Amino acid sequence: MSTVTTRPSVSSAICYRDPKTALRWLEDAFGFEPTMVILDTDGNLLHSEMQFGNGLIMVGNEWSESHRSPVSINGLNTQTVHLQLETDLDAHCETARAAGAIILQEPETQFYGDRTYRATDPEGHIWTFGQTVTAMSSEQWDAAIGSITLPRLP
Repeated sequence: MSTVTTRPSVSSAICYRDPKTALRWLEDAFGFEPTMVILDTDGNLLHSEMQFGNGLIMVGNEWSESHRSPVSINGLNTQTVHLQLETDLDAHCETARAAGAIILQEPETQFYGDRTYRATDPEGHIWTFGQTVTAMSSEQWDAAIGSITLPRLP
């Protein structure tokens, strides 16, 4: 069995009404690799982890009134998960679309040099994807749009 041996400093835990279906969908649509699935003796999902590059997500059940899938709370989201791709973002978008993702924002090159798109999964979680197509400094993007980039608030 393969497991993640080096754990990232930050990872996201995402609640699904149907986490077993979500695991398969996330693998097919977005390219996550399952690394750990723990089932109870009745075959119910207790815990799971999926890897994307050097990142990790945990996919689980709705387990309290405060831990719900967007599909259970009128489509509300309190966070999005961003994935940075090294390969063809446009092809990734088409794979996601073919798997049933709703594309909220078509692929578009941003002022900071990344090409991005935004999608929802079947339960309404919002995902963003980016691929650097032009490496830019903060000075370059500040000049392009008239912004001021700082390391922290003054």
